[in-house]
Amino acid sequence: MSQLPRAEGATRTPLRHTLVRWAPVLLGLSVLARLVWTLLTPNGTNFVDLHVYVDGSAALLRGDLYGFTYSEETPDFPLPFTYPPFAALVFLPLHYLPFGLVGVLWQVCTVLALFWVIRISLELMLGDRARERAWVHVAMLWTAVGVWSEPVRTTLDYGQVNVFLVLGAMLAVRSARSWLSGGIVGVLAGIKLTPAVTGLYFLAQRRWRAAVFSAVAFAGTVAVSYLVIGPQARDYFTSKFGDADRIGPVGSAWNQSLRGALSRLAGHDVGSGAVWVVAVVVSAALAVLAWRALGPDDRLGTLVLVQLFGLLVSPISWVHHWVWVLPMLVWLVHGPYGRLLGTRVVAATWLVVTAVGVPWVLKQIEEESISRPGVLAWAGTVNVVGALAVFVWVAYAGRRNRATPTPPARRSGEPARDPIA
Repeated sequence: MSQLPRAEGATRTPLRHTLVRWAPVLLGLSVLARLVWTLLTPNGTNFVDLHVYVDGSAALLRGDLYGFTYSEETPDFPLPFTYPPFAALVFLPLHYLPFGLVGVLWQVCTVLALFWVIRISLELMLGDRARERAWVHVAMLWTAVGVWSEPVRTTLDYGQVNVFLVLGAMLAVRSARSWLSGGIVGVLAGIKLTPAVTGLYFLAQRRWRAAVFSAVAFAGTVAVSYLVIGPQARDYFTSKFGDADRIGPVGSAWNQSLRGALSRLAGHDVGSGAVWVVAVVVSAALAVLAWRALGPDDRLGTLVLVQLFGLLVSPISWVHHWVWVLPMLVWLVHGPYGRLLGTRVVAATWLVVTAVGVPWVLKQIEEESISRPGVLAWAGTVNVVGALAVFVWVAYAGRRNRATPTPPARRSGEPARDPIA
């Protein structure tokens, strides 16, 4: 799947051409500014979630993994270890390193992983063309912008694992080996449950074996957990699994899931009752309509739709879970409908929303998790409404505008396609 060819007679926009040319410098300046921000702001190096990973995993050595809480920087809401027990086994080696070193390496590796996510996003659309110098520079530009988007910004602030999970899903989708694709997704789900929705991508692409391997791999992580830390694994899967209240306030503006949005509008936690079920059914119908409107080879488009649906139906989708907004924007801008006015409007709106960080702004002015004036409640649904808007637009655009098929490989001596056309 590739972006639409450049229209006849179109010329380069000097500014866009200059941005692509200077992409490495712009990326370096962006990352440097981000690191300075981290070091100089009062709470820049708190890395509260990274503390939960590192200190929480060490608690399993005391047999108290799910009794652990981290409250040094969050005294009003002690943070428990909410991940599957297999995650503690993965994070445990970090406990033996100086935390300052872990924090710095985590930041740098997160940015590198984000760049890799953008590269693979372009590769899923353009194939080998994504390795051309101009397209690599485009990936650098997206990364330079992406580190300041709300999902990545908060991921870096908290020391979250989200970018690595997105990268893992991308690698799984890119691989043609069913055992490898499924194995990656299953292991990722063993670390944090949210990547499990990638199994729907395998089903949508009729990769049945990959879907089976993902389930087997996840079961393997559960088995390893029971084998190594049996009582603590049993505690998680019998009493902690699926307990959204333990993770945080469902009605917080930072929770950009259907349940969170509906709870803010209703003024109370709607739980998983009839209202939530109806919302899930409607979202699923829109997602399917959008998927059916895609071209058969649109792997990135399919993956984006699946992940947006997963973010909607999860009980908790904190703003830092929405790293998938970056691949979504790449697909909207460079994908088959990138030249359509409607696509540009949707992409531009999302870019503004994620750059400003609307949920973050709301958290600065709200006093309660749910109860607030109606206008703020509606503003707190911004990501949910945005995801549904993507479903609706793709469903419409895919039926009214035939996607351009992937162009043949460039012949020797043929000029490269202009990535900024």
